[in-house]
Amino acid sequence: MHDDRSLIESRIGQALEHRVRPAVHPRSVPLAVEVWNAPGEPVPVAEGLAAAYTPTRTGEPWGRPWGTSWFRVRGTVPEDWAGQAVEAVLDIGFTGAGPGFQAEALVYRPDATAIKSLNPRTRWVRIADEAKGGEEILLYLEGSSNPEFSWVPTGLGDWDTADPAPLYRLRTMDLAVVDRTVWELVQDFDVLTGLMRELSTDDPRRWEILRVLERALDLLDHRRDVGAAAPAARETLAGALAKPAHASAHRISAVGHAHIDSAWLWPLRESVRKVARTASNVTDLMDDHPEFVFAMSQAQQLAWIKEHRPEVYARVKEKVAAGQFVPVGGMWVESDTNMPGGEALARQFVHGKRFFLEEFGVETDEVWLPDSFGYSAALPQLVRQSRSTYFLTQKISWSQFNKFPHHTFWWEGLDGTRVFTHFPPVDTYNSDLGGRDLAHAVRNFQDKGSATRSLVPFGWGDGGGGPTREMLAAARRLADLEGAPRVTIEKPSEFFAKAEADYPNAPVWLGELYLELHRGTYTSHAKIKQGNRRSEHLLREAELWCATAAVRGGAPYPYEQLDRIWKTVLLHQFHDILPGSSIAWVNREARATYRQVFAELEEIIDRAQGVLAGDATADTTVVFNATPHGRAGVPALGARPAEPPGSVSAEEADDGSYVLDNGLLRVVIDGNGLITSARDAATGREAIAPGGYGNLLQVHPDLPGNGGDAWDVDQYYRNTVTDLTAADAVTLLPDGPHRAQVRVVRSFGTSRAEQTLTLAPGARRLDIDTRVDWHETQTILKAAFALDVHADTSLSETQFGHVRRPAHTNTSWDAAKFEICAHRWIHVAEPGYGVAVANDSTYGHDVTRSRRDADGGITTTVRLSLLRATTFPDPHPDEGTHRLRYALVPGASVADAIREGYALNLPPRALPGDAEVEPLVAVDGEGVVVESVKLADDGSGDVVVRLYESLGGRAEAVLVPGFAAAEAAETDLLERRWPEAPRPAAVSAAGDGRIGLSLRPFQIVTLRLGRR
Repeated sequence: MHDDRSLIESRIGQALEHRVRPAVHPRSVPLAVEVWNAPGEPVPVAEGLAAAYTPTRTGEPWGRPWGTSWFRVRGTVPEDWAGQAVEAVLDIGFTGAGPGFQAEALVYRPDATAIKSLNPRTRWVRIADEAKGGEEILLYLEGSSNPEFSWVPTGLGDWDTADPAPLYRLRTMDLAVVDRTVWELVQDFDVLTGLMRELSTDDPRRWEILRVLERALDLLDHRRDVGAAAPAARETLAGALAKPAHASAHRISAVGHAHIDSAWLWPLRESVRKVARTASNVTDLMDDHPEFVFAMSQAQQLAWIKEHRPEVYARVKEKVAAGQFVPVGGMWVESDTNMPGGEALARQFVHGKRFFLEEFGVETDEVWLPDSFGYSAALPQLVRQSRSTYFLTQKISWSQFNKFPHHTFWWEGLDGTRVFTHFPPVDTYNSDLGGRDLAHAVRNFQDKGSATRSLVPFGWGDGGGGPTREMLAAARRLADLEGAPRVTIEKPSEFFAKAEADYPNAPVWLGELYLELHRGTYTSHAKIKQGNRRSEHLLREAELWCATAAVRGGAPYPYEQLDRIWKTVLLHQFHDILPGSSIAWVNREARATYRQVFAELEEIIDRAQGVLAGDATADTTVVFNATPHGRAGVPALGARPAEPPGSVSAEEADDGSYVLDNGLLRVVIDGNGLITSARDAATGREAIAPGGYGNLLQVHPDLPGNGGDAWDVDQYYRNTVTDLTAADAVTLLPDGPHRAQVRVVRSFGTSRAEQTLTLAPGARRLDIDTRVDWHETQTILKAAFALDVHADTSLSETQFGHVRRPAHTNTSWDAAKFEICAHRWIHVAEPGYGVAVANDSTYGHDVTRSRRDADGGITTTVRLSLLRATTFPDPHPDEGTHRLRYALVPGASVADAIREGYALNLPPRALPGDAEVEPLVAVDGEGVVVESVKLADDGSGDVVVRLYESLGGRAEAVLVPGFAAAEAAETDLLERRWPEAPRPAAVSAAGDGRIGLSLRPFQIVTLRLGRR
């Protein structure tokens, strides 16, 4: 037989698009349309419905960027349509951009109840299955003219910088008859065509489908009415659709989903509307499709629906109760997991899971993070401690260099906790259940031969409307179809239970899930990074001192206020806000929000410390220490009157350098303001490598190759570097015996950096306070420390512990980690000696090794990524003034790094007073660190303490309550007592009210202490 495959396949495509699909709506009449353009921000629904509308028509422009236009649509069902299915077909001007990245609308009835959304893939609104002739139709559309972005620098990202010209034109506003048989025929064609195109040309099944489609097309001859021929065409295709799947066919659990970024290329206020539109869509679809299951994560988004669209929320609760709308994830938002601090990441689970429990009675079991930019090694333990069981993402499929070896596996965290994990091999969270996606899932599945099933999240995200009726039709046809995987719509929990049973010996992946992409997000938009870090530490202080004031002085504890602030901070840890990868509007609002958070938390802290400080008229000063380590005579988590400071010397040497010395650390700063020596007295070792410098500022061109400006930094940036060795001025500041300081000023490009290097009495670290007036473009600023340390790995602080990463490039997996994330410190060491670099707001780092020709030694260079200057999505994200603090800690052990990291981020607070404030809890045990002290969220007055083993070894410790404790119980993150059986005994009575603790490496323990 002659090979006419290409010809017939082309014929199928042409006929489907130009004859069959248009015949779904064989008759239509135009609707009358009126418009009202809201003057600014979105208005309440009642105001939109009551507005003064003016006539408009299709073809007319509407919608300035970020505007809201209300449309009133009227019509009458023709008498001769009586008894037929009728729907409104409404195209508000959809473009070729993807669903969710352009105009959207929510359709209302005149009584203000939401019906469903309008999106590029869902342009219909059902009027009636059996229409009544003469029936009047009245609908209202709340249209959002969100702009498209072309991934180039643009002013579209904020209301004030966007060109106000209209973006869209109304296209179709019709009332139409729906031919259900033709619609079903289209679904038959779509499924069979999609399957056919993915089968091998050597597969007889491909040719069988081709010929049956050809025969069906012959019945749809252009001289015949498509609707009249559709039943016969469907009957022709029925046999091909009825053939069952192979016995060994891969099994796919299809889960309806709509990944919605809580902010990104749109502001938070638009996300509030996007989630309401999507929830309206899916609950409407559930009425007709009882088999449809939709999973929604992010408690914040459901809280928005509850607040802003209560009628939609009522529908959500109805469908949750029916088992169709399934809350998943257990987090407040789908947060970044690289940069949030330990307590903040724990609170993501606390607030997320609590919302789902209180609102729906649901204990979520799956952690659902399909789009975050890498996954911390601390997550498995936090997942388990929140009483969740499973983990899902697909983002690691985006890695640049190395393909992850598994799709289903056990993920082991840094403490040894394991969670059953799945990466959907479909490699998307926006599947359409088409032939291409399903074939890719099967071919790509890494665990063939050992496992037989995978999960596919399907639906248009980011405001695209979620799953469609076409996707559900495809799922029905693909349930058992020869040549295709078997598709079953089911809940994520059902998939995970089957997958775990199916794969009893699944492999284990140890450590972080590092994404070989989006490394620039550790640094982009420094003020947001600073806002997050400072908010986290202010919250620690606020909870600590408020709990102390409540227990010691009977002060009221601000439960509701702290709860609200935590949720605000958690929202801003969303994986496009904290990473700095959003439009200017989002960034502007985030900066303002952080300023408000700072002010409110400072007021809370001041009020609590005022209760504790004693006589404010006393001549003495009380110093509060919120760190988990004692310092300068003040106990950890307590307060004492200040002690006289020690002394430090500073002098200018004959060669023009400056020598700072406090007896513990001696630092030499040369005439160019560079550190040439840093020697600690305890070891006598020199930290700075021969011929190297500390605090060398360097700039590189920063031009990522794939257009992901704010997201990415590519390794070739290192090919070009400018060392900022010349100084405008280097000055020894006259600060007397209590502080030695050198000020260094440098100019470069169109920017200026002023640094103050400070050695304080009794300090084992040199503090570097850097103020930058930054006006560069597509440039990255680094601070380098060339260290005389023979290290092949580095340790970086992460949540509740630290991770070890290679400093070499032995393998492609090692080389891919050329930019890494660290929290408050990074540490490099050789046996017997180490150096740490601590910081107060920097996350991006890199560590490299080089060999010195002069002496054959190895220099390990640690660099902090201070600032970037990206141009998209925000064209000017970091332009302006910045203040960043970091510190060099020579001769540091890991314990020293931990101590100095906390100390730099939690400076002491001094208030007038005379009181000694004993800590609420004290811990005696090397390496056991208290992360938070607070009152229990349930208002009982119990004291809750969260602590962890920080050094990576086993620890025995004793916790001593500083109050009359009635009992101690170990709890989960949500402060619920663990059932007896599943938990190992980590807590024991030590006598005298003390509590004995036995911790494994990096173990987190949450204790609830009742009060007498």
